[in-house]
Formats: sequence, C-alpha cells, structure tokens
Amino acid sequence: MHAHRPLITAALLAAFSFPIARAADKISPGLAIARQLNEAFVEVAERASASTVVIKVAQKAGAAAAAHQFSERMPEELRRDFEEYLEKEKQRSEKFGPRFNGEGSGIVIREDGYILTNNHVVQEAERIRVKFRDGREYDAEVRGGDADADIAVLHLKGNIHGLAVARFADSAKVRVGEFAIAIGAPYELEYSVTVGHVSAKGRAGLAETMMDEDFIQTDANINPGNSGGPLVNLDGEVIGVNSMIRGIGTGICFAIPSNLAREIADSLVKDGRFRRSWLGINIESIGENEVLQAEFPGVKAGVVVTHIREDGPAAHSKLRARDVVTAVDGRAVGTVQQLRNAVTRKHVGTDVTLDVVRDGKPMKIKVQPDYMPDPEERLAMSRPRRPSPTPDSAQKSKPSPSDKPAAPETVSTTTVLGVTVRAVNPNLAETFGLGSDRKGVVVTVAERAIGLGREGIRAGDLIYDIDGQAVADGSQFGEAMKQAMAKPEFLVRYERGTEKGEVKILRTPAP
Repeated sequence: MHAHRPLITAALLAAFSFPIARAADKISPGLAIARQLNEAFVEVAERASASTVVIKVAQKAGAAAAAHQFSERMPEELRRDFEEYLEKEKQRSEKFGPRFNGEGSGIVIREDGYILTNNHVVQEAERIRVKFRDGREYDAEVRGGDADADIAVLHLKGNIHGLAVARFADSAKVRVGEFAIAIGAPYELEYSVTVGHVSAKGRAGLAETMMDEDFIQTDANINPGNSGGPLVNLDGEVIGVNSMIRGIGTGICFAIPSNLAREIADSLVKDGRFRRSWLGINIESIGENEVLQAEFPGVKAGVVVTHIREDGPAAHSKLRARDVVTAVDGRAVGTVQQLRNAVTRKHVGTDVTLDVVRDGKPMKIKVQPDYMPDPEERLAMSRPRRPSPTPDSAQKSKPSPSDKPAAPETVSTTTVLGVTVRAVNPNLAETFGLGSDRKGVVVTVAERAIGLGREGIRAGDLIYDIDGQAVADGSQFGEAMKQAMAKPEFLVRYERGTEKGEVKILRTPAP
C-alpha cells in the first residue's frame, strides 16, 4: 500500500489544482480593463522617454546670485553665508572650470538635434550638456530663448541626425479630467514618470514676469528638475511643457500648452527669436476689479484702457483712455490675458477691429498693431518719466521771479506680491471715492490668487502702513515691503471705505 501512496497523492493534487487553475484564468471585465490601462501607461512611458532628454547646466560665474530672487530679502546672517558660498563657487570655477550645478529636462523636436525646454532652465548658462536615455551626451548651445513664454530651443553641437522626435497634440483639444503623464528628472532622478490628470486649463496670473500665460494645470507630480520636460496624453503625444509648481508636493503643477510652445519653438529655430504684436496700451479687467465694476455698471465683462502710450500703435487710432474693450476681431475678451492673447498673434500692419464701449455706447475702432518691444525695452519704458511741457503750457506756467517752479506730476505704479499701487492724488481720490486728506497708496490691481490679493487685499483699498512703517507713495511702499518680506511675518494695514483692516502675511522660504 505504501508503494502506491505517491501516485494517489499526485492524483489528488492534480484533481484539486485543475479547478483552481481554471478559476485563476477567469479574469473579471474590470480587472481586464485595469490591466489594459496599466499596459497603456507602460507603452506611453517607453515611447515618450525616447524623445525626452536631461539637460545639465553650468551657470556663469555670479549668475546664481543674480538669479536668486530672494537673496536681497534674506536675513543678514543667511545672506552672508549665501554670499560666501557664491564666492567659493566662483573661485572653484576659475580654478577647475564650470560646475554643472543645474538640471532640467527637454523634448526633442527635430531629428537633427533641436531640443525644446524652459528658458529658465538654460538662462545664464555657461555650458550645457544634453543626456539621452541610452547614455549618449552632447554639448549644446542656445539657439534662442523667449522669457515672456519661458520657452527656449537648444541645438546639439556636432553632426547629429536620426533622433527620436516627440509627437505633439493639439492642446486646444485637451479636456479637463483626461490622463496626463509627466516625464523628467526631478531632483536628478532621471526619467521619472508620474501619472495624474488635467486639472484645469487657461490658468493665468501665476507669473508677473511672463507675457503669455495660458497654463494647463495638472496633478501629475512635478518637482524641480521636471522643468522643460513633456506632459503627454495616453497616445504619448506632448500636450504641454512642464514649467511651474505651486509648492512642493501640493499636486498643483502647470505646463505651457503644446500649441503655444511649438509655435514659439518653430520661430526660435528659424530666426532665433519670437516677435509679438502689441497696441501700446495699459489695461485692467472689469471682472477682477470691484472699483471698475462700480464705475462701468452697464458692462458685464471687458477690459478697461487705463493708459495709451504716446509712442504706441494705439496712439494713432481713435481709441481713448477709459474705453472698455469687449472683443477683438469678434472674439470676446473679459480679462487682461485674453486681450493679450488675442492681440499678440496679430500680423503687424493689418487692421484689428476692437468692440468698444465708450460712455455707455458701443462702437467699433480699428487699430494697427506693431511689434512689441523686447522685455528689456519694456522695463525701461515702464519707468516713470517727467513729461515735457508743450510750448503753450510752458508759456502759461512760466514762473514769475518770486515763484518757485512746480515739479511736474508723474503717475507711477509699483507692483509687489501681486498688487499694483499708486500714490493718492486728486484724480485717484475722485475715481476711488477717497477723501482729499487720505495718505497712502491705492491698490489699482489685485491678483486674487497670489500674494496680498490672496490674503484679502482688493482693488480700491488704501494701504497706509506696512508693519508699522507709514507709506505715502510707490517708492515708500516698495521699500517697506522689501524690509517686511525679510521677516517671517508682517502686517499690512489698509482702509476700505469707512472701515479699517489689517492682514497678516506669513512668509515661507522658496523651494
């Protein structure tokens, strides 16, 4: 009997294992779909990684100090340590050559060695190296950069051909809720893949220094080092260029839409620059400004022309200050960014038709846009200038020997932490319903998503004190804010109508 026991045991095992195997082979429809989706993510990661690169940057000596926007706001001891570190780095660089101290990501857009990335990744770079997934590395040079959209194009040095080129999707067709996959080198962890969704589209007001803001928001995890890398869909097509985050690990991340990125990149490859059109006007959105809403009660949505530059294209048209623009060539505009987006792509020298409301009456006005000045030129133009009096006004204001000449009035604005302010003057006091004896600065624009606007400061508020320091004009406001932002927290005191209030601002270190 004992001799037959192994055979009986084997037979029993075979009998019981057969139904178990049959049960394991039976997969539920839900699990089958999950496995298919899992395989799809694997295929997307494989395909998109082939056209994704790691960008290593050695910054020019001293560039780190210039690029560190918070250095001048650091406490004295921390700033001293930071400056000592920069000096040691400078000495090391002079002795041993540049150190690759920055890293980002990029996207291959042409098989002959053109790479798309963020402008801030390669800005102030002394040397650039581009690394591929298979380990190949090439030196690269900047073909062109555009700070207004944070887009740059690199060209690999040498006779490069046959690179795997990324496929680009039409970002206008991207839908909120669809899957989004980010690929890049966060914290030097090369070719990391994260999965999320498209959280929102058309995000703006995130970066005061940028002209083009039409971000795709995603919760696909993006961190420092992902900048310039692709955000792709389930077909492995680029829908955006990863660019910004709001806090480390928050799941609030932003990408430049593929249509905008590709348009600018193509121009950078061809000409080394990208040129926009402009009208030469200052504008404010009614929908984001409670004071303007009260001033123009008959207009539900539009953009108010607050100033027309004498040297701008609109100065030669019938457009006037305080006109409300509601559409550009039939396309409705309700925000500053929407008007910018509608105008910057127009051809120079061709008529643009603006739908305008003036004194409650609708009308159409034609303007011919011109090329927008470069950022450096615009910065110089934004500085207040003393107006030159006309011969007639100069004659009327000619002082007598006993008179002291009056300084001409200049209207200047200061923008800090998401709010734009102006010193109180008779015109502003009348516009915003303030008493003539009020002292302080008037908030003319407040971005509700950032800075002081996020803490409750609104357009029309009169700010008179920053952490115990009285402010009466833009320069005092700017200086007081600079000092206050070096502290972990500070108070902003303001008046709104007949009421007074204060907000506490908590400062956290930049990542």
